[in-house]
Amino acid sequence: MYATSLGEDGAELRPLEVWHAEEVLANIDRGREFIGRHIGLADAVSDLAGARAWLKSYADKRGADAGSLHGIWLDGTLVGGLLFRVWDTPSGVCEAGCWLEPAAAGRGLVTRGMRVLLDWAVEERGMHRVEWRVSSANEPSINVARRLGMTREGVLRENHPHHGVRASTEIWAVLAPEWRAARARTAHNDH
Repeated sequence: MYATSLGEDGAELRPLEVWHAEEVLANIDRGREFIGRHIGLADAVSDLAGARAWLKSYADKRGADAGSLHGIWLDGTLVGGLLFRVWDTPSGVCEAGCWLEPAAAGRGLVTRGMRVLLDWAVEERGMHRVEWRVSSANEPSINVARRLGMTREGVLRENHPHHGVRASTEIWAVLAPEWRAARARTAHNDH
């Protein structure tokens, strides 16, 4: 399988497959409380069977061209991941997301990995709109959306029950022309 370098720090983006279940469980266990503050992944991956079932659900999505799952490895250890939770080719709309264990936070791994995946989604697969849905309380994830050049489009107030609390969800998005313009500015500034 592929491995895409995310920089000189040894970070790589690779597909996550069912056979990675033990690594996924170990990743979630290392950051269970941190990861579970805003998303339900820590609840879904509570044991090895849960990890396998969750990975299989994304293998099925990939097979149906309805989503995909990608791991972020740092020095050979799975530290988080990126996903297309929703992928609708006919409409050209998808929803991206992420998780990261606390030891890997603050290194730009999610932003670097999402840039690779957004380039692929827009340029290779023809997506017109990439959405990022995030808890209003998840400032690090909101900052990723900002760094990716996404626009905050609105808030779904108290739409999501999470651990006994009704959380609000912000919707951020970037359109293909905006993404291309931002990437062109970045490339121009790099030279």
